[in-house]
Amino acid sequence: MNVLLCMLNSKYIHSSLAPWYLLAGIEAYGHESISAEVIEGTVNMTLQDAADKLIAKNPSVIGFCCYIWNIAYIKKLLLIIKNALPEVVIILGGPEVSFNAGEVLNSEPLADYIISGEGEMPLALLLDALKTGHSAADIPGVCYRANGEPVAALPYCPAEAPPNPYTKAYFETLSGRIAYLETSRGCPFSCAFCLSGRIGGVRFFDVERAKRDIVLLANSGTQTVKFVDRTFNVNKKRAQEIFSFIIDSYGQAIPKGICFHFELAGDLLDDETLALISKAPAGAMQFEIGLQSFNPKTLDSINRKTDIGLLKRNIRRLISFGSAHVHIDLIAGLPQEDIKSFAESFNTAYALQPHMLQLGFLKLLHGASMREQAELFPCRYSEEPPYEVIQTPWLSVNDFKKLHDAEDALERLYNSGRFRRTLRYVLGQTGLTPFELFVRTGSFAAKKGTECISLDHFTALILEYFASYSGIDKMALRDALVCDRLATNSTGRLPPALQVKDPGLKKAVQSLALNEATRPADGINRGCAILYSENVLVYADYTAKDPVSGEYELKKQAI
Repeated sequence: MNVLLCMLNSKYIHSSLAPWYLLAGIEAYGHESISAEVIEGTVNMTLQDAADKLIAKNPSVIGFCCYIWNIAYIKKLLLIIKNALPEVVIILGGPEVSFNAGEVLNSEPLADYIISGEGEMPLALLLDALKTGHSAADIPGVCYRANGEPVAALPYCPAEAPPNPYTKAYFETLSGRIAYLETSRGCPFSCAFCLSGRIGGVRFFDVERAKRDIVLLANSGTQTVKFVDRTFNVNKKRAQEIFSFIIDSYGQAIPKGICFHFELAGDLLDDETLALISKAPAGAMQFEIGLQSFNPKTLDSINRKTDIGLLKRNIRRLISFGSAHVHIDLIAGLPQEDIKSFAESFNTAYALQPHMLQLGFLKLLHGASMREQAELFPCRYSEEPPYEVIQTPWLSVNDFKKLHDAEDALERLYNSGRFRRTLRYVLGQTGLTPFELFVRTGSFAAKKGTECISLDHFTALILEYFASYSGIDKMALRDALVCDRLATNSTGRLPPALQVKDPGLKKAVQSLALNEATRPADGINRGCAILYSENVLVYADYTAKDPVSGEYELKKQAI
């Protein structure tokens, strides 16, 4: 029996563990005569190209890993595949079909089976049943049709750890993409919008296995290893052991330059763990903290228990170390959160000065309490994936429009890392709150049309826009933009909107080159400009970026 396990990622740089876990499950629990392989692609492929890639293998069975970003694509793909291979058996699995299996079997006649929950063992047993002609009725997690009617099983959640997915074939196909590592499954929390705590509690895998996998992935050619544990530090001693292993092995068994990404509960960090993290080499670790909101009523309504004061203190301490990239998340559209409340949460989060502040929008996933208990969580949301909320009793459609505009401005100005000095100057001079500034800037940019705008043109646009505010000195604004540009763009070239024709610039640059202390090293590109608000020359030598901020060092010289 020839089996294909298909994963369609959202981007090429992403990889996925899911099909490789399933392949390991087939090898561990299945019949030896079943031949299976993983086929990966992206939703950016044409449907026909994706179908041709699968059809060419002439499979007996195709299994698809289903998520909100690929389910619509997969449903279209099934029709092409079934037309070419009418006898092929289609099996769907993953979070997008695990909690609504009966509905999917009713609406998608081309899907033959659905695996609800964890699939390593159920898929292997189902393939054995298909090969031998036995019934799939007693296989845990397998959903099917009986006399044309769907029979849905409860999501499968075993007690044991899954087999190891890191095979030779996995590393051959990784090709430098982001690598993912799972050292536990489940979540201790039961947030109403999330699926992670829906099935069982947290199961921890063997910590020595985790250490071996860390070394394997770090030496695979990837630059980033992302831990997919939903709350990595829920077991403090275990988290400390893995942090210590990475720190002690860095530059030895773990090559320098590899970055490990963790999702943490910020208020579960203790002094001992923070002290340990502070010893990590710069750039070796980055942390994502989903705080969602700072509104206590909102957090209570979604079953999120958070010590807000401790959370803020711990985030500040993480950032103060200067050695780790810190990413925090807010979600717009949660219960009890109106525009005023969200603005307060946003301003509080911004004041922490994380390296990235993500403004996400609530999505009502199949299986989440907020979707299943609509009477408790009234809202309007898109019927198509990703099921994004578009109106709540607390936020109007127009409020969401403002928030989307603010998100666009936040991504371009703050999260890009390209305009940090400019933002500090504008916020300091205007007295606007961060939320006000991003909403206004986002609205202005949306009216101008910035979907495909170049960085140079966007720079000119915000120079024009920010200069219109009372209290802004246009030359000081230009100088802040110049510093941002030189610190983040290794070409050293300024966009036309920031250039000033000044013969004094050439003279100042020559003076730098003639001075032994400031002469650029051979082969090193240098960017220079005059800051007229300070009457100094600013310059950057493009050697190595700061591993945390991603910036090049700026230096100033009196002229």
